[in-house]
Amino acid sequence: MKPTRRSEVINDCTLSIDCEAPRMASITIRNLDDDLKSRLRVQAAVHGRSMEDEARDILRCALNVEPGTPQNLAEAIHRRFAPLGGWNIELPPREPMRAPPTFDE
Repeated sequence: MKPTRRSEVINDCTLSIDCEAPRMASITIRNLDDDLKSRLRVQAAVHGRSMEDEARDILRCALNVEPGTPQNLAEAIHRRFAPLGGWNIELPPREPMRAPPTFDE
């Protein structure tokens, strides 16, 4: 199988992914802030692993969460306030509409 390469720019970071059938995909992250790289290095050292292993673990944890199902906003509001009870609003009686204004002289 011929290797494929995909590049994408996300949040000013260039991601380059190489995929081949028998191997796992690899990813290159360019334009990484020095501060972010330093924090990744420190966090990797704290966990006793390489920066690559740490980045892999961070990605795995971040993407392992199932996305929530979208909710109906009206139903969410109703569930939030239903335990507080409700009230009945007395609507004023309707009257016939006024005649529209005329601008004749």
